[in-house]
Amino acid sequence: MGPPPEVGGRVVPLNASPDIPIYIYATVFASFCVITGLIWDICWHMSIGRDGLLSPPHLVIYLGAVVAGLFSGFEILRKTFWGNDLEKSASVKIWGFFYSSLGSLFCVWGALSMLTSAPFDDWWHNTYGLDVTILSPPHTVLILGIIGIQFGAMISVIAVKNQLKLRSAQFFDKKKALDKTLFWLFALSAGFLLTIWYTLLSEELGRMRMHRSSLYIFSSAAFPILLMAVGRAVRHKWAITAATGVYTLLMLLTLWIIPLFPAEPKLGPILNHIDHYQGFQFPLLLIIPAIALDFLRHRYGYMNDWKLAALLGSAFLLVFFLFQWFFGSFLMESPYARNWFFGSHYWYFGNSPDWEYRYKFGPWMVETMPELLKGLGIALIASLISTRIGLAWGNWMHKIQR
Repeated sequence: MGPPPEVGGRVVPLNASPDIPIYIYATVFASFCVITGLIWDICWHMSIGRDGLLSPPHLVIYLGAVVAGLFSGFEILRKTFWGNDLEKSASVKIWGFFYSSLGSLFCVWGALSMLTSAPFDDWWHNTYGLDVTILSPPHTVLILGIIGIQFGAMISVIAVKNQLKLRSAQFFDKKKALDKTLFWLFALSAGFLLTIWYTLLSEELGRMRMHRSSLYIFSSAAFPILLMAVGRAVRHKWAITAATGVYTLLMLLTLWIIPLFPAEPKLGPILNHIDHYQGFQFPLLLIIPAIALDFLRHRYGYMNDWKLAALLGSAFLLVFFLFQWFFGSFLMESPYARNWFFGSHYWYFGNSPDWEYRYKFGPWMVETMPELLKGLGIALIASLISTRIGLAWGNWMHKIQR
C-alpha cells in the first residue's frame, strides 16, 4: 500500500480508526460553562448587586476558561513533543516550533484573555463601583475571551468533522455515528456562540425596544452573519435551526432555573424588594426565521451566493420582524407574560416597581410610521450585507481541516 494521500496540503491517515479527541468535548463543555456563568452573573447584578472576584458565577466562568486552556494547551504540547508526523502534518505550526489545531489556538488565547480580565474587573469595581453597562472595559476583555473559546470550540468540531470525511470507508458505521455526534457538538458550540452574540447586544434588544426599528437594525446586522456561517460550515439541512434551538433552550432554562434560588439585594438604593434571583430575558424568536432560512437555503441552494444573500437576508428581516413585533406587545403589555415562563415581571432591584412604563411602551419607544419604515429600510440593508458576509465566512469554515 502506498503512502497516505495529501488532501488540502496535508497528509491524512486514511486507515486510522476515527474517533473524537477528548479536548473537543472539553472545549464544548468550557463554552457551556462560560456562557452559563455569564448569564448567572447578569442575574446576580440584577438581584444582588456588587459581586466579588470569587463569586459563584465568576467561578463557573473561570472553570470554563481553565478547562479550555488546560485541555487545548495540553493538546498543543502533546502534538509538539509526542505527536507523530501525521498529526503534525495535520496541524498549524506556531512560532516555527509548536503544533496546534486552529481551534486550540483560539481556546488558549480566549482562556488567557478571560483570566486576565478577572483581576482587571475586580480593580475596576474597587475603583469605579458597580458597572452601569455590560460592555465595561474589563467585561469587554472578558467577552472577547469568551468569544475566543466559543469560536475555538466550534471550529475544533468542524475540523474533526471534515477530517472524518477523509477516513477509510472500512469504518463506515462508526463514521456515521461519529458524524452525528459531531453535528450536535457543533450545534451546541454554535448555539453557545449565538447566545454570547445576543448577550453582547442585550441592552439594545430588550422587550421595551421591540417596537423600535433600532432593535431590528441591531438584530439584522448581528445575527444573519453568524446564522449563515453556521448553515454553510456544515452540510446539514437544519443546521441553523439546531443552533438557534440551543440558544433558545439555554436562554429558557436559565430564565426558569436561576429565579428558583434565593437572593437579596446588597447594594443601595433598593427600590424593588426581592427575595429571589431575577431572571434574564426571554429569548428573541430567532428560531422562527431560522426554520425559514433552513427551508429556503435548501430549496434554493442552486443560486449563487449573491442571489441567495438577497433572498435569505430579506426573509430573515421579514419573518423576524413580523413575529417579534407582535410577540413584543405580548411580553410588554400582557398580564399573561408576567410569570415564571415568560419572565416579564422580573425587575432590577434599583428600579421602582411602580414605574408607570414598566408594563407599557414609553412614548420615546414608539416611532411614527415614516420613522419605522426608514429604520426597517436600514435594517434590510444591514441584513443583506450581514447575510452575504456570513455566507463567505461559512464557506471558509467549511474548508477547515486543521
